[in-house]
Amino acid sequence: MSVADRRPLASRDTAWARRVASLLARSSITPNQISTVSIVFAALGAWALVDARPLALIGAAISVQLRLLCNLIDGMVAIEGGKQSATGALYNEFPDRIADSLFLVALGYACSVPWLGWLAALLAALTAYVRATGGALGLAQDFRGPMAKPHRMAVLTVGCLVGAAEIAWNGTRWALLAAAIVIAVGSALNCVTRALAIGRTLRAR
Repeated sequence: MSVADRRPLASRDTAWARRVASLLARSSITPNQISTVSIVFAALGAWALVDARPLALIGAAISVQLRLLCNLIDGMVAIEGGKQSATGALYNEFPDRIADSLFLVALGYACSVPWLGWLAALLAALTAYVRATGGALGLAQDFRGPMAKPHRMAVLTVGCLVGAAEIAWNGTRWALLAAAIVIAVGSALNCVTRALAIGRTLRAR
């Protein structure tokens, strides 16, 4: 993936991220391995979500952030660290779809509405498909929201933390349900806004 096709992230310019990426770039660890590790964190987070006890939900929130850390660092190691590979673009996308699906399907089971989790996962994958379609048509990658990947993971993190407190307090799971609804509805809106933007750009050519 070229620099122009990367998701704009303010965290990429922070000193700590540059230090971590520089350290990994000097090691034998590859960007593709870092991308693959994000699936491991997602699987652990999904397991914790389905468990849905307070401590497990806190663990799920941590897993979400570790997944995002992998997503940040893999690209920095590849591009800034000069370790790009022929399969880098594939590993940049495919693990993300797996990780999103693991988290969101598990969220549906955690809030006792499995179909909502499956729907959220499907819509999240569709947002990436619409973005990739624009790229395939020769347009710049469109990372706009609402409910782009960072937004989805932010909502999921908050839902897990608030859900942990809620379950400890009275045993209900409304925060988890609210997170699933917000992600599903926002992702559907994202698909529409990105598709409309692609259409406008193509017509303006």
